[in-house]
Amino acid sequence: MSSKQAVSLEFFPPRDIAAQEKLVRSAKQLLALHPTYVSVTFGAGGSTRTGTVDTVRLMQNLGCNAAPHLSCIGASRAELAEILDMYREQGIRRIVALRGDLPSGMGGDGGDLHYASELVAFIREHSSDWFHIEVAAYPEMHPQASSAQADLDYFVNKVQAGANSAITQYFFNADAYYDFVDRVEARGVSVPIVPGIMPITNYTQLSRFSNMCGAEIPRWIRLRLADFGDDKASIKDFGVEVISRLSQDLLDNGAPGLHFYTLNNAEVTMAVWKRLSLDG
Repeated sequence: MSSKQAVSLEFFPPRDIAAQEKLVRSAKQLLALHPTYVSVTFGAGGSTRTGTVDTVRLMQNLGCNAAPHLSCIGASRAELAEILDMYREQGIRRIVALRGDLPSGMGGDGGDLHYASELVAFIREHSSDWFHIEVAAYPEMHPQASSAQADLDYFVNKVQAGANSAITQYFFNADAYYDFVDRVEARGVSVPIVPGIMPITNYTQLSRFSNMCGAEIPRWIRLRLADFGDDKASIKDFGVEVISRLSQDLLDNGAPGLHFYTLNNAEVTMAVWKRLSLDG
């Protein structure tokens, strides 16, 4: 990994005391490897807003740079401004700006802003250049996009609105990432696009996530995972091997870094990190 390549981590707000204790244990292990920053997710329609704020403070107390996710769905401009001001007072310098999802069963489009590009523009209007703004990118196309070209247009709009860099949805086919970066650059957009990396630990969970977000699990991976059945150790070993190879390929071919979706677990992310010698 070159000195210009950076590794970041993602955590989600814990739902109870036991989950919080697990998060703290995992975070302490992973923060010992000195990630550039950690991001903290934001539930549909702001459903984890308080949990996000609390988890951001927890990460800051553990000594790391925290980047809260912020969704515009279900929020007014006044509410978003209040959140931005609060984070600025806390010394937060990075925001992951997302459109977000409506909670299940909620109709309408909820909130004053309807697209991530509008949220990025609002952050710039309200906070100028205080925040480094990350946005999402979808190498295999957002599941709600009408076409790959339309999805690319949405991404370019977010950058033109003021985004500094992007984190991709996870993928297992590196060529999808390279093709997306090439198409973005052909549009004259040159912000860093960091690959999102999803550890493989549980086939049922991975399949559910992938169906929701549109990430393709290659057939050969699905068949291998099916062969392992309930053998968790074999799934973990296989997952570490697959994700390590993918990550190394990305780094070797110029990716600006890696962003690990940790799922609040340290073991597999650490195993991949150490195999890539990212801790040295």
